[in-house]
Amino acid sequence: GEDVVAGIRTPEHISKMEETMPEAYKIFVENVDKIERHFKDMQDVEFTVENGKLWMLQCRNGKRTGVAALKIAIDLVNDGICDKHEAILKVEPDHIKQLLHPNFTAEALDSEDYKTKVFATGLAGGPGAAVGKIVFTTKKAEESKEKGESVILLRECTSPEDVGGMWASAGILTSKGGKTSHAAVVARGWGKPCVVGCSDLLINEKTETATVKSTGETFQAGDVISLNGSTGEIIRGAFPTETPDLGGDLGVILGWADEQEGAMK
Repeated sequence: GEDVVAGIRTPEHISKMEETMPEAYKIFVENVDKIERHFKDMQDVEFTVENGKLWMLQCRNGKRTGVAALKIAIDLVNDGICDKHEAILKVEPDHIKQLLHPNFTAEALDSEDYKTKVFATGLAGGPGAAVGKIVFTTKKAEESKEKGESVILLRECTSPEDVGGMWASAGILTSKGGKTSHAAVVARGWGKPCVVGCSDLLINEKTETATVKSTGETFQAGDVISLNGSTGEIIRGAFPTETPDLGGDLGVILGWADEQEGAMK
């Protein structure tokens, strides 16, 4: 468990459990549905399976990104778990701030240039788009931030000692770890784009190089790359970004807020 949280090991997707331990998975799904309905919120659940038997260890209200907060609130109402008033109060001011972070333009995402320049793919650790020069240390990230430069911090995995560099960076990229790793959890909490667990990328912090194992392509400190934290794609070069559309789920929540006068006070 600690290896997963620390980012030393990359876990398999929960759907794999359905294939390997179908009975335990069936009970797990039933349990989390009961827990979610009881607490009326999305739950972060810890569990283990020993000799085929499922053990539920603990649960807590799950952390979420701004985009996820809106979707969760709407789903809770649609599933009959919460009313609109309760759902609105689950959307925090910081969640709305995260929605203002840039994403790649639709034209860029649909272009052949974008598709051909994707050189590796990891796990989507934190949504949004980031463009910047590669740095490999917290010190360099902070120095570049002071100069007004946009940087992407590359590490095998992050630790609490890296938070200064993570804060100073436009995005974070790691070669190890999953969506519950230190890098991903901190990045999502700060609303920073993040890609984790890119196992095809060999990051050498001493030589300040990153090599794509499958192609042999090597990137050095100062090279410009783009991160798509929503898809896990890593792209060579810079691509245009834009502020996301504030309609969609946000429009629904704002409409509910108008209906529930005083709910956001």
